[in-house]
Amino acid sequence: MTNLQKKICFIKNNLSSEFLYHLLASDSFFNYNMQAVKGVKMPRGNKTAIMQYKIPVPPIAEQERIVKILDKFDALVNDISIGLPAELSARRQQYEYYQTKLLTFKEMI
Repeated sequence: MTNLQKKICFIKNNLSSEFLYHLLASDSFFNYNMQAVKGVKMPRGNKTAIMQYKIPVPPIAEQERIVKILDKFDALVNDISIGLPAELSARRQQYEYYQTKLLTFKEMI
């Protein structure tokens, strides 16, 4: 995980740690975090902004389904022995597409 200043995170029972990992590794969280960084020479996360980030919490079965899909794509993208460079590039694009699609939620109550 990137430098979130080594904050401790308590995970609720209805939130999979693997799902949270993928969510925090997503472009949407990165972009959100970059909007509120502090510092110029050594930018760092803004604790207040990070703590206000709204984490979507779909049912645990849906989280597990999402994690399974993203883990599979992650293995395909990061294991050079699985495919040729062109295949890895295609899988990387596919992973980013599914990551965005699966982790974008309508406003949850």
